[in-house]
Amino acid sequence: MNKQLNLGICQIQVTNDKSTNLRHAGEMIESAVRDGAEMVVLPEVFNVPYVNSIMANQAEVYPGETARFLSETARKNRCILVGGSIPERSQNGDIFNTSYTFDQDGNLIGAHRKIHLFDIDIPGQITFKESEVFTAGNTLEIIRYQDLCISTIICYDIRFPELARLLTLQGANMLIIPAAFNMTTGPAHWDLLMRSRAIDNQLFVVAASPARNPEASYHAWGHSMVVDPWGMVMAEAGHGEEILICRLDFSVLDRVRKEMPLLNHRRTDLYDVCKKTSR
Repeated sequence: MNKQLNLGICQIQVTNDKSTNLRHAGEMIESAVRDGAEMVVLPEVFNVPYVNSIMANQAEVYPGETARFLSETARKNRCILVGGSIPERSQNGDIFNTSYTFDQDGNLIGAHRKIHLFDIDIPGQITFKESEVFTAGNTLEIIRYQDLCISTIICYDIRFPELARLLTLQGANMLIIPAAFNMTTGPAHWDLLMRSRAIDNQLFVVAASPARNPEASYHAWGHSMVVDPWGMVMAEAGHGEEILICRLDFSVLDRVRKEMPLLNHRRTDLYDVCKKTSR
């Protein structure tokens, strides 16, 4: 594969006002495209604060205000737009943490509902239960568009290597992760997880975080990054608002997989957890 792609990540600071967030996202997307981005990625829950009560109240039935904004912005700027994620209310009332992807004509080409919900309790540091608002998604999705074969997963999904491997085996050559790690999990695991999934599966990993907002109740770690199939960090933001532009060369993926063909070296005869052995 000889495809090259100019990728942009918009690390946006999320405010309490949805209209402000959408307007500012549009400005940052336009700036990224002016700087050469052909694909632009937004963070997890970029349109409203990452607060359960607000996300529940602001959830949108597709195609709602935010989805229409994303479609029109992709069309206007002639870019592939991975719209981070937003709270989506289904027709039956369930709420999902959903990422929509639109092509250059504003057509929806992918939608991923977060599979693993972020329910944690680290005493004295952070307690959060996404399941108080969200329902877990239950499908895997690969987006095949032009020469690209990509998959979007959301935040906590990255901690489950089985998921990334399944997507890789289905053909993904890039994992896109809108994510909002916090000030406890971010310093400890952000860099490690993104690089590990890239090395495990020999693909590009693109992680898009919100910028840190000191006035918010949930403080995002930031540090949006792009990792190549060898596990090297190609670009990384700080914790404030920032636009990353990075050129991906997919011949690197082909070379790495040829030089170290670990996907071919898997011992699937030993990996079946349903097999029982006795001594």
